This record gives sequence, structure tokens and C-alpha cells, in this order.
Amino acid sequence: QVQLVESGGGLVHPGGSLRLSCAASGSIWSIDVMGWYRQAPGKQRESVAIVTAGGSTNYADFVKGRFTIFRDNAKNTVYLQMNSLQPEDTAVYYCNAGGLARGPPLRSFQAWGQGTQVAVSS
Repeated sequence: QVQLVESGGGLVHPGGSLRLSCAASGSIWSIDVMGWYRQAPGKQRESVAIVTAGGSTNYADFVKGRFTIFRDNAKNTVYLQMNSLQPEDTAVYYCNAGGLARGPPLRSFQAWGQGTQVAVSS
């Protein structure tokens, strides 16, 4: 079983910054893709950014140039540096990871964190 624990959310003024962290633990053999998603009140969950084990990244258009995703493979941890935050960034941010869990046999997994609240308000 693989668990994800997020941290780093909070309340920030418009234009401010936050860094989210997500640490994976448990029966991990390897993690391929790690990513951040968010869900605002009354809206569907949407992808924010993803990063592969090799470091390739992909961002949603609405965060390009403001957010940076990066990971520490040795620590099974992914980060989201969020700059120039705006009120429309207010949401619960969820971490996701997919890869292989220890066996035998090896088996694929997809795990979600519990979510961390980000609120941007003056």
C-alpha cells in the first residue's frame, strides 16, 4: 500500500507564494509520474502539473510561468512552488502518484493524498 501526505497549504495574499510538498511512503518499488491537481468549490478536479521520474514536466495553461513542479526521487517527494498566486488559485490541492508497488509480484498503483487547502485572499 502506498500513502501520500501533503503539506504546505495555507492562506496567502494575492501575489504571494506557497510551496506544497507531497511525500510518498509504503510498499514502493518505483514511482513513474507524480502530479498536482486541484479542486475549487463547485468545480471538477483539474490537473495543475505533472512530472515524470526523468524530470519531464507538463503544466496547465493557467499556471505556466507561475508554478514550478519538481521532485526528489531519493525521497519520493514532489513539490509545487506557486508564485504570483491569485484568488482564482484558491482550491484544495491534491497530490497524485503512479508507479509499481513491491510484491511479489510487482503491481501497479495509483495513489492520492488527502488534499491541502490553498486560499488566496486580501
